[in-house]
Amino acid sequence: MPKKIPMRQCLGCREMKPKPELIRVVRSPEGELSLDFRGKKPGRGAYLCPDPACLARAKKSRALERALSAPMPPDVWEALEAQMKAGDGGD
Repeated sequence: MPKKIPMRQCLGCREMKPKPELIRVVRSPEGELSLDFRGKKPGRGAYLCPDPACLARAKKSRALERALSAPMPPDVWEALEAQMKAGDGGD
């Protein structure tokens, strides 16, 4: 019996995709925002495709702010864009 792959919705394009294909944006219990490439960090998560266009759409619609119940300062957006362009954030 094959293992079930969990599906998550991208906040940018609103498409359901397998969880391993998406990047998780996490608000830690301390309120810090970061990208979680492995999906293991503790905290509230929201998912995005590994595509800067999806990040831009989520920024325009304020989808991440609503999903994480946290305001997103401009420096956090810049850090997320830089992390996404760099690929794996190194944890």
